Amino acid sequence: MNSPSLHFTTVNGVKTCYFQWNERARDVVLFVHATGFHARCWDSTVAKLGSRFRVIAIELRGHGRSQKLPPYDWWTFGRDLTQFVKVLGISNAIGVGHSMGGHCLTQACAAHPECFKGLVLVDPVMANPRDYPSIDSVAQWESVDSHPVSRRRNDWDSPEEMFENFRNRHPFSIWKEECLMDYCRWGLLENQKGTYSLACPPRVEASIYVGSRSSDLSEICAKIRLPVVVLRAQPRDPNSTMLDFSKSPTWPELHKQFINGEDRYCPELTHFIPMEKPILVAQEVSRLSQL
Repeated sequence: MNSPSLHFTTVNGVKTCYFQWNERARDVVLFVHATGFHARCWDSTVAKLGSRFRVIAIELRGHGRSQKLPPYDWWTFGRDLTQFVKVLGISNAIGVGHSMGGHCLTQACAAHPECFKGLVLVDPVMANPRDYPSIDSVAQWESVDSHPVSRRRNDWDSPEEMFENFRNRHPFSIWKEECLMDYCRWGLLENQKGTYSLACPPRVEASIYVGSRSSDLSEICAKIRLPVVVLRAQPRDPNSTMLDFSKSPTWPELHKQFINGEDRYCPELTHFIPMEKPILVAQEVSRLSQL
């Protein structure tokens, strides 16, 4: 796989990083990462696509090499992505979004459908609209400091140390090793101490979870006429109170909210579909590109 080029642009006043592969290719694929992740988590998926596509992978504010500037919530990320596609002049692209990234892509596509050809929403964390009032009212964590993610280990001696620490822990243990290595290698930034810190600081990630409860997109989904594929993983137990990021919170009927939606249920996979089976995501991109 060719190495991508690193770029920066300004989106809503925020210095925003993105990577680009195969810049001269005609067909465009736009990748948008999940909460706490980064653009290079898509490397294995991009490798499966070959050189046919011009690939763009953004790092949303607070993530990766992009500027750490609040607010951090899914509506703000959606507005940033909406401006990003216009700033770059993206058109007729296949948008691929994992988790939060799928939510943001849905916002951007509804605002600028001319920029897209279709969407692949990879477990996009979009619930039944009827559940949002209860989700908001029973929120377990009312502040950033109370959220367990805020207490994640932030500093590491090297990406290799992080990799070894995670490789035998669920859910990282079921990721493809190259995906976990990309997550670690590109998810750390050198700090002033000569070691490394998380590219998405724990307090930033926790802020996203605390600040993104009211995120119902049902009215927006109904406006999108383009082909939309929803990839869903094994569902959460509705009776469980355990914080388990590996289970899918995506509504099984989500695809029906789109005019031209399809559902791909993958019960053998967890929420981290791109890290477990990147070929599946690449296949859906290739299929949509031929429609």
